[in-house]
Amino acid sequence: MKKYTILLFFVLASISLSAQNKDTKNADKLFDSYEYVQAVKEYLSLVEKGKADTYAYKQLGDSYYNMYNTIESEKWYAQAVKSKQDGETYYRYAQMLKSNGKYAESNVQMKVFSAMLPNDERAKGFNENPDYLSKLVKKEKLFGLKKINVNSEKSDFGAILYDNVLYFASARNENGKIYGWNNEPFLDLYQSDYREEDGTYSESTPISELNTVFHEGPLTMTKDGNTIYFSSESFNGKLFEKDKAKKLKYGQVSLYKAVKENGKWTAITPLPFNSKNYSTGNPSIDKDGKFLYFASNMPGSIGGTDLWKVAVNSDGTFGTPENLGSKINTSGDENFPYVTDDAVLYFSSNGLTGFGGLDVFSIDLNKNDLPNNIGNPVNAEKDDFAFTFNKEKNIGYLSSNRSGVDHIYSAVPVCKGQIQTIVKNAKNGNILADSRVIILDVKNNILDTKMSNEKGEVSYEVDCKKPYVLEVHKDGFVTKLFPVSKIEKGVVSIDAAIDPIEVIVTEKEIILNPIYFEYNKSDITKQGAVELDKLVYVMSQNDKLVIYVKSHTDSRGSDEYNLNLSDRRTKSTIQYIISKGINTDKISGKGFGESEPKVACGDICTDDEHALNRRSEFMIIK
Repeated sequence: MKKYTILLFFVLASISLSAQNKDTKNADKLFDSYEYVQAVKEYLSLVEKGKADTYAYKQLGDSYYNMYNTIESEKWYAQAVKSKQDGETYYRYAQMLKSNGKYAESNVQMKVFSAMLPNDERAKGFNENPDYLSKLVKKEKLFGLKKINVNSEKSDFGAILYDNVLYFASARNENGKIYGWNNEPFLDLYQSDYREEDGTYSESTPISELNTVFHEGPLTMTKDGNTIYFSSESFNGKLFEKDKAKKLKYGQVSLYKAVKENGKWTAITPLPFNSKNYSTGNPSIDKDGKFLYFASNMPGSIGGTDLWKVAVNSDGTFGTPENLGSKINTSGDENFPYVTDDAVLYFSSNGLTGFGGLDVFSIDLNKNDLPNNIGNPVNAEKDDFAFTFNKEKNIGYLSSNRSGVDHIYSAVPVCKGQIQTIVKNAKNGNILADSRVIILDVKNNILDTKMSNEKGEVSYEVDCKKPYVLEVHKDGFVTKLFPVSKIEKGVVSIDAAIDPIEVIVTEKEIILNPIYFEYNKSDITKQGAVELDKLVYVMSQNDKLVIYVKSHTDSRGSDEYNLNLSDRRTKSTIQYIISKGINTDKISGKGFGESEPKVACGDICTDDEHALNRRSEFMIIK
């Protein structure tokens, strides 16, 4: 993960440096130079030679931690903690376990960490909320994620959309300098056109005027599109420290400003509060261009990296950076701030309670609230970060290493609507309590079933922009379907008025409204189904009834054809009734073709008279 390369190009010194020895000298030098890939090879060589100790194991754990290889980091931390370690090692070990989905084992290590450093805010948060995981899992899903087509085989992250152009950072430049931290090319800034009509992206192109031989990270842009702020290495501003003994130059992440002239970014200048002693990066400008939010470990920080803001004055100067305070910042790392037009701040943290690694949180800057973990699927066991959101396009972006490499995902809000219905008697308008209301999707899959309350009410929370169907059942009433068109948002009210079953039963016949068939067809029509449901209800209430179905056709067609057609109609009718739960021994029938017309009009029937002759009758035989 680019957790460190995009935030800070430094690492906290190891607490166990006193355990260095002549065997680890070469590996330690590489580790101190942030050449973690090569350092790992050296430490593993000591393991193979039988010269490794708990210090080497811890260094391997830290190296893999910095490279965000959670499997290997966990493995070597497990070896290191067989001897007593500093509290931070137990914390890191716990985070690696959590990132690998081993929550119970992670909690064991967090208890060790908490006992060693009880006043640490991370320890306090853990002790105060032991049931955190189940609470996080139950959170409402806010966004749907989809991996977008700008991703490469290397690390891609920090996406932000302005107008219809997506800007992001990537290590895809195979011709670039290789970074020893993770053996990937240095980071550059890229852009891609967003095709709103189909949600795809054009071939990505580097922003050549901003990219250097060093790292360039995420950017932010003012509303007018004429000014950007972006992260790069402090070497560009000639800010670095020298270690003559180790022959090294130590740089930081710094913030830079650029303005657009003739379609190109120019006048690239470092911000005045950059320093060779600390990093400033991952900027986000507010909608008015008056405050720049960023991440830094500058003096006054509470943890590793904190969130800060600085006033951008009308004359182009800057105020004094302000820490956003302990409500947001912890003794861990807070980073990747993004402030929306309505002053909601999204950021990532590994110090606040989460699923593992970095999680995305939000907080309304206009309210006195606490940060809110925005839950699955945005947050998972791995690192989830650099969340941004374009309100005009209603689309956000998340960066995550959940697939093993940093990739960019689109984040579309899960739109929730509500269907409210009141079940009534269609004849007199009376409320019908205890009615069974089923909600189905377009494929007739049953999603849920509820009973109407004493006011006849039923409500369903549903996803927007999807059609639904309500199926309403009530004893003594005809079952009825109520289609619900796609909901854009908000509440849709459905007046579910259902008809009472009114059937005339004589000694010889159950008289329904006519059950008509379409010309030359034997399919049960919607109108026919309504009437047959009435018959089903009567039969279900009297298990002694046995019915004989007589189906008839009009006089068009030959006698033989009409006899076969009426027989098919009889079978369709019987099959429908059986499908509703009536036993097969309770119903039988026969087709009579055109032999028993209701209207004896011969060959001069009108269309209406033909329709009357296409019917079914239901005779009581027991």
